[in-house]
Amino acid sequence: MARFSFPCFPNFGGFNQHRMREAQLGAHTVRSHGMTVARTHMHDWIILVLLVILEGGLLIIHPFYRFVGKDMMTDLSYPLKSNTVPIWSVPVYAMLLPLVIFIFIYFRRRDVYDLHHAVLGLLYSVLVTAVLTDAIKNAVGRPRPDFFWRCFPDGKAVYDTLGDVVCHGDNSVIREGHKSFPSGHTSWSFAGLGFLSLYLSGKIQAFDGKGHVAKLCIVILPLLFAALVGISRVDDYWHHWTDVFAGGLLGLVVSTFCYLQFFPPPYHTEGWGPYAYFQVLEAARVQCTENGAVQQPPQGDNGEEEDGGFMGLHLVDNPSMRREEDVETGRG
Repeated sequence: MARFSFPCFPNFGGFNQHRMREAQLGAHTVRSHGMTVARTHMHDWIILVLLVILEGGLLIIHPFYRFVGKDMMTDLSYPLKSNTVPIWSVPVYAMLLPLVIFIFIYFRRRDVYDLHHAVLGLLYSVLVTAVLTDAIKNAVGRPRPDFFWRCFPDGKAVYDTLGDVVCHGDNSVIREGHKSFPSGHTSWSFAGLGFLSLYLSGKIQAFDGKGHVAKLCIVILPLLFAALVGISRVDDYWHHWTDVFAGGLLGLVVSTFCYLQFFPPPYHTEGWGPYAYFQVLEAARVQCTENGAVQQPPQGDNGEEEDGGFMGLHLVDNPSMRREEDVETGRG
């Protein structure tokens, strides 16, 4: 993948000058290129809507009612408690919070490619995880740890001739009691916050090899919150620990795949920007070359000091430019 840090100017006239300046950060905004980028990914947005519809259908259908015998109730008789983390709050911190951060970074960088791909990647991460989670939930039908009190709210157990439970509780509560594996709270949390963690690690160049270990605190914080959500599911007796482990792994894997569809790995030298941004730079460079343009270094700096920010904690505008300048001046 090519790295370009200098705008090119034409030898004759101004034919290529505007094109190369457009390739710089701040030239591709929502107003100027938003609709173009959205149309380019129109099919992705259509599939996203289909995923929403599919997820709605999965929430309606009944899960598999697995055989639950008397001897199994030892591990299914934990108290029926309310959620420490309410279900309505999951989309707030797993989707809304990352979106707010994406928008904040957009207003700093003015890169519609970064904003669009971050939003689209996040939504795919959460929705693909949600579809997989609920499909597995319905297929497995594993009873929750508090299933006894869902099935027999009065504490009087009843079994048929085959030894299976004959529940007389509320149907919706019993139905929810068969959706233990995997944990939806946990998978959603790691899908959204895992994506956010990858996004932030790329933006602050957490793995740039300069030893600013404090950057890892920013990277780990979203993952820690997601892990605590998973722990709360075990503490509330809504899930077995294996449900939480599987949900966390599922969300983290899906978020990683979705992130890498749009952005280089965080440890890459170009991990601070989306693939599309560098493709625009490449197209502009080729156009300049074809029209006989020459490259000239920009005037002034690139908007960041050499050691900008506390212990290097800053959003990188173009780290490749800084490295090239360090080599040229002997500071590398």
